[in-house]
Amino acid sequence: MTASDSFSDSAILQVFDALIFQQSGEGFVCRGELPSWCPPPGARSLTEFHPEVLLTQSFFLQHVIQEAQSWWASDQSGVWKSGLWSEPDVFGEEAVFEAIAVREKDIPYLIIQRFGPDMVPVQPLLQKAREEQLSHRQSLQQHEQREAQLGSQLARSEQERDDVMAVLDRLGLGTILVDATDRITFISRTAQDLLQREASDIIGHSLQTGLPWPKEFSALLHAQEELPDDCRGPASVVLDRKGAPSLSLDIEMRDDPRDPLRKILFLKDVTEVHELRRQLVGQTHFFRLIGKSPAMRAIYEQIQDVAMVDAPVLIQGETGTGKELVARALHEGSPRKDRPFVAVNCAGLTDSLLGSQLFGHKRGAFTGAIQDHEGFFEAADGGTLLLDEIGDMPLPIQTTLLRVLQEGEIIRLGESRPRSVNVRVLAATHQDLQALVQAGRFRSDLLYRIRVARLRLPALRERREDIPLLSMAFLEQGRAAIGKLGIHDIAPTAMQQLLRYPWPGNVRELKAAVEFALIHCRGTNIQPSDLPPEFEESGHPVLSHPSPVAARDERQAIMEALQQVNGRRIQAAKLLGMSRSTFYRRLRELDIPIES
Repeated sequence: MTASDSFSDSAILQVFDALIFQQSGEGFVCRGELPSWCPPPGARSLTEFHPEVLLTQSFFLQHVIQEAQSWWASDQSGVWKSGLWSEPDVFGEEAVFEAIAVREKDIPYLIIQRFGPDMVPVQPLLQKAREEQLSHRQSLQQHEQREAQLGSQLARSEQERDDVMAVLDRLGLGTILVDATDRITFISRTAQDLLQREASDIIGHSLQTGLPWPKEFSALLHAQEELPDDCRGPASVVLDRKGAPSLSLDIEMRDDPRDPLRKILFLKDVTEVHELRRQLVGQTHFFRLIGKSPAMRAIYEQIQDVAMVDAPVLIQGETGTGKELVARALHEGSPRKDRPFVAVNCAGLTDSLLGSQLFGHKRGAFTGAIQDHEGFFEAADGGTLLLDEIGDMPLPIQTTLLRVLQEGEIIRLGESRPRSVNVRVLAATHQDLQALVQAGRFRSDLLYRIRVARLRLPALRERREDIPLLSMAFLEQGRAAIGKLGIHDIAPTAMQQLLRYPWPGNVRELKAAVEFALIHCRGTNIQPSDLPPEFEESGHPVLSHPSPVAARDERQAIMEALQQVNGRRIQAAKLLGMSRSTFYRRLRELDIPIES
C-alpha cells in the first residue's frame, strides 16, 4: 500500500467525511473514497462530475490553493487551515467548507471538509469575514506592489537628480529651487559653498530675505519673477564674504518646467572674469575719464604733468566732452586732493548773484540778504575751484576775479575787509576766449592769467575708437541705476550706429543715448531699434561691414584681451562678452591667427 493510500484510507478521515486531493505536478488528483456530500461518478444529474472540477470552479478555493502552496513551499510543520467559507455545493445547496493543508512524507495533501446544517446560520458572518480577509490580502498585495513601483521610481528620480546635480556642480553652477510662495525648497552644495551658508539656514526662508545679498538685488530678483522666461537675463551681484575675497555672481532665473510658478536659480561664479575685465579696464580708465585713443592718452599725460603744479588751468572743449571730469582729475591728482573741490557754472547768472555766489556777502548787502553768506572761494579754501563756462562771466565779475587771482584775497559784498583765500582756480569753456577778447567781451589780462596751463579735450567724433569703451561703461552704470541688470551687451549692429553717428553732443549725448536704449530695451542686448529716433534721422546709415576705425579698435581690443589672459581664447571671449563662435568668427574676419 502506498503512502497516499494509507493516508486516504485512514479511519479518521472517513469519520470527517472529507474530500482529499494530492498535489501532482502542477495540478491535483482526488484520493480515497468520495465523501457522502460528493456524488459518485455516474450520478444521474452529475454524470460528468469529477472532484477536480471544484478546484477550478470555486473562487475561494483558488485563493486557498495559492495560500496552501505557499505554506507547502515554506517547509513548515503541522497543518494549515484556510478558515470557513460558504458557497453552493454540487447539488446547489448552500454549504460551509474548510480546507486543510498537510504534508505526509513530503507529499502535499489538501483536505476539504463540508460542515453540517448547524453551521449554515453562522455562514453569513463567516463568509463576510472571509471576504474581508481576502479583500484585505488583495489590497495589501496591491499596496506592496505600488510601494515597490514608487520606490523604484523614487530611486530613479533621485539618481537622475544626483546626475544633474553632479553635472551642474562640475560646471560650477549652484542651484536654488523656490516654490510658488517664494520659499526656498532646495539649495545645492555648490550654492551653499558660494554663499557660505548651510542648507538648514536657508531652506524654508523667503528668497527676498533668506540669502546674503543686498535688498536692492532682492528687489531686482522679485521683479524678474514677474517677467516671462525669455525676457530674463543674468543678474550680477558682488557679495562680501567673511575671511574670503569678494565674490562676483551671475544669477539666472528660470521657470520650473513642471510648474511655471516655481523658479530655479542658477548661480555662476564670475569673479575671475570680472577681475580680468577690471584689469583690462584699468588700462583704459584714468580717474573718471574713459578712453584709450591716442588723443585721450595725451590728455592723461598732460593731466599728470599739470596736476602737481599749483597754477591756474584753462580747460577747453566742446559741450559734453567731459571738462568737469578733467577738472576733478586735476584736483584728485594734486596735493589738494583731500581739500574741497567746488564747481560753479558762470552762465546765466546776473552780476550781483554771481558775485554773491563767488565772493559771499554780508547781511543786508542787498534785498534778501538776511544773513552773512560764505562764497564759493571761501568754501573751496585749501582746495580747488572750477569756474565752468567762464566765457559767459560778466565783465565786472571778471575784473574782481582778476584781483582775487593776483592778491589771493576776496571781499564779501557789503564788506570792506579783505579775506585771504588759498584756492587753485580751474577754468573751463566751450568758447574761443581769444575771439571773445577781440569782441570786447572778455578781458585779455584775465585770459593770460587763467591759461597758465592749457588742456584741450577732443570731441567724441575725433576719438571714435573710444565709443565702444564708453558705451559699455555707460551700459554698466545705467543698467544698475535704471534697474535693468538683465541687459548685458550692445548688439554689433547697434554699435555700428553708435560708431557712425556724428555726436554733436559728444560724450554727454552718448551717455544719454545708452540710457535711452536701456529704458526701451526688452531683451538682453541693446538693438538698433532701442536707440533714440535721431539715429534713424541722422542720415548716417549702418554699413554692412564695420568701418576701418571700428575694425581697428576691435582688433586691438581682442589682441589686448588675448594678451591679458595669456592667449587663452575661451577666457578672452568671456572677457570681451562674446560667445565662442562669435569670437572665432571675428578672429577670422580680422585676420588674427587662431593659434596666436
